[in-house]
Amino acid sequence: MAIKGNPVPTTVYQQGYFKVSDGKSVRVTVPASSEYKAGELALISGFLGFLTRDVKTGVGETADAILTIEQAEYETDQTTEEEVLAVGDLIYWNPTTKKVTKEADDGEDEPTAYRLVGRVTSPVDTNGVIWFILGPQV
Repeated sequence: MAIKGNPVPTTVYQQGYFKVSDGKSVRVTVPASSEYKAGELALISGFLGFLTRDVKTGVGETADAILTIEQAEYETDQTTEEEVLAVGDLIYWNPTTKKVTKEADDGEDEPTAYRLVGRVTSPVDTNGVIWFILGPQV
């Protein structure tokens, strides 16, 4: 197909793919019998990120939600009070407590690897809040 105004005949080929988003958030399906609050760090459908709105599902009911998964600096108070998290510490997601920890597994005889969250950029303050860089979604 020639492009009007070109001195040389050209052919335009359509690519077989198109960008859907910038990859800063993802739509996930919240499982049945779950409750999440907006701004809460959550692991849903294999993605770890922050929810943009409150979501509550009943028995046998699912719902769509948006998780912010952009690799950026965030803050959270979803920490274990007795654990000291310092700048530079790697932090992991504990699916049982729904908190971040610097432990890579649950410490049981059969180790369960926790999901790597990222790296601490500001230590735990008196309110139990840390700042951290969210790692890539791999």
